[in-house]
Amino acid sequence: MGDTLLLPLGNTDSEHASGNVMPPLSTRLIYGAGGAVYAVKEAAYTMFILLFYTQVLGLNGTLTGLIVALSLIWDAVSDPLVGTLSDRLRSKHGRRHPYMALSIVPLGLGFIGLFSPPDALLGSDALLAAWLLFWSLWVRTFVTTFSIPHLALSAEITNDYQGRSQILGARLAYMFLFSVLIPAVALTLIFQSSGGDDGRFVQGNYPIYGAFSCAVCWLLASITTFGTRRYARPSHTQPIPPPRHAGNTLTQDLLRTLGNRSFRYLIGFELSVMASFGAISALNMLVWTYYWEFDAKEVSIILSLPSLLAVALVMLSLRPLGRHLEKYQLLQLSTVGLILNCLWLYPLHILGLLPDNGELWFALNLVFMLIFMYCFLMRGIQAQSIIADLSDEHEWDHGMRQEAGFFAASNFAQKFATVFGPLYGGLALDLIGLESGMLPGSLDDSILDGLVIAFGLGSLPGMLLALLFSTRITISRARVADLQRMLGERAAASPP
Repeated sequence: MGDTLLLPLGNTDSEHASGNVMPPLSTRLIYGAGGAVYAVKEAAYTMFILLFYTQVLGLNGTLTGLIVALSLIWDAVSDPLVGTLSDRLRSKHGRRHPYMALSIVPLGLGFIGLFSPPDALLGSDALLAAWLLFWSLWVRTFVTTFSIPHLALSAEITNDYQGRSQILGARLAYMFLFSVLIPAVALTLIFQSSGGDDGRFVQGNYPIYGAFSCAVCWLLASITTFGTRRYARPSHTQPIPPPRHAGNTLTQDLLRTLGNRSFRYLIGFELSVMASFGAISALNMLVWTYYWEFDAKEVSIILSLPSLLAVALVMLSLRPLGRHLEKYQLLQLSTVGLILNCLWLYPLHILGLLPDNGELWFALNLVFMLIFMYCFLMRGIQAQSIIADLSDEHEWDHGMRQEAGFFAASNFAQKFATVFGPLYGGLALDLIGLESGMLPGSLDDSILDGLVIAFGLGSLPGMLLALLFSTRITISRARVADLQRMLGERAAASPP
């Protein structure tokens, strides 16, 4: 029962005297900074990898999508492994911080390698694909060894019902902000047009972007790792929970988490919504560039302004909404918002119902992104906070905490689902005929229509399926309160 009470050791400050308190703002900001690490990786793959390797370096679209998908499969498989290793680590520095600290330097270096292929490789698809695969595996491995323990740390900082949403909300706020601010800043300062040339199609700009990504990772990962050391609870004296059967610890731990009914439905929800998100992410930059013909500055505004507003609105509304609605209800409402947002802008434009006005198109895209980012961020906060609550239910049923295992299984589902994105995106580019070297304004209408139809077909079905799964998740505030009361009583009755 050594993991029952979530109390930071070595700190007598009253604001940290109990895990059942709202984490202070300073803790939320420092902890949340770690979300930027995951965001830098997401920005690289959702905004630039497909564009860089296909349109700039000339790698086949289907092959590029396949390579990224293979790295995602490894990424998904490595999550449960890292989760189990973190849950079972016994050290004087706790279960989370050693993995986080050792990941910082290599994960930053990975971005430099990813965006700096040697010129000698450019004449060979096989060598260029091998380079992309190696550095994709490198980046995703070390982002995982940082991010899974970082996620699990949230449940060790507090077990307050609303506090969990607040601290995970801070992480996701950083994640969403940096996932758009990184490419927005890059589009403005690194990929800006010069001498009539679009900077997004200039190969020499991408190594600078890789170094920029590295620097951001090193800074923010260091802040969150060393700034949360007071929450590292020494675990080297605690017994390692044995698996049910000798030998296959990883499988047993994973199956144990999947024994929770609500968690299985949450996994189905995440698989569905993240498959849609993968398709959206793979095609977003191409749709903005070719379909709407926005330049780099306009894309940077579409990425940054709605996201900043969405994060602010979510942070302002999170607590009031949380007081009146259950987390699963907010999850459902957010999914409905994502579905409704799919049904207006692109259908109106492809049917010719929007005026031929570039300024209006730009403004409507800002509104579209604001709605999408608000609903997607709110959905993410509620899903991860529900996972933290389910770890209490798991502890009551099994007598052990597996926060990292739960978050890792969720991440496994998300990443497995996003394999669909690059595969779908790369295949879609080949099917609609968008080839290397094509510039905005030069595409036939059939290619443009095919691009936006592919965008819609990749996004809406998964959102509808996610809504169905969300209606089966019902863990409530009252249930969590009962679980924590019973766990406290059991801990008090246990011998020291």
